[in-house]
Amino acid sequence: MKIGVLALQGAFEEHIVMLKKLGAETAEVRLSEQLDDLDGLIIPGGESTTIGKLMVDFDLLEPIREFGLAHAIWGTCAGAILLSKDAHREQPLLELMDITVERNAFGRQLDSFEAGLDVDFLKQATGAGDPFHAVFIRAPIIESVGADVETLISLPDGRIVAAQQGHLLATSFHPELTGDTRFHEYFLSLVGAG
Repeated sequence: MKIGVLALQGAFEEHIVMLKKLGAETAEVRLSEQLDDLDGLIIPGGESTTIGKLMVDFDLLEPIREFGLAHAIWGTCAGAILLSKDAHREQPLLELMDITVERNAFGRQLDSFEAGLDVDFLKQATGAGDPFHAVFIRAPIIESVGADVETLISLPDGRIVAAQQGHLLATSFHPELTGDTRFHEYFLSLVGAG
């Protein structure tokens, strides 16, 4: 199994470390031809406007959109914004997931926080259902989901922070910044199911 990580900007190296811990072959993706032999792709956290602009500049927007029609993609934080159909502003989006996101929903960098999340759905993929220590940095929320989208995790106040639509996964937080590999294991299970 070979997983690409979009390596234009943001926390791509941390995802590669997590994937290697799980024995997955990895590749940094900066050009469209680097998608050709991949089984799945992660779009990391970073700055969604910058990543989107670089995707356009490197002619990656359409190739990644095409890739996502048949292959698993996981967007974390900025990556979740890029997967969405609507982010309430003009910026390049892949529009692959039927979700609407609100950027920086929790506030500025100073308002970043960590929280233990209930991840019962991960038990099937990983065998462990302990709370997941999630890191939120200038994080978006998933404001609304379409009929084909499953809400995976909501905060106690009802705000959605993880959703799945078939082989597409979006998380508002940064699993790559923890030592917990369960979300990466879950993504690999989506890749393997494809």
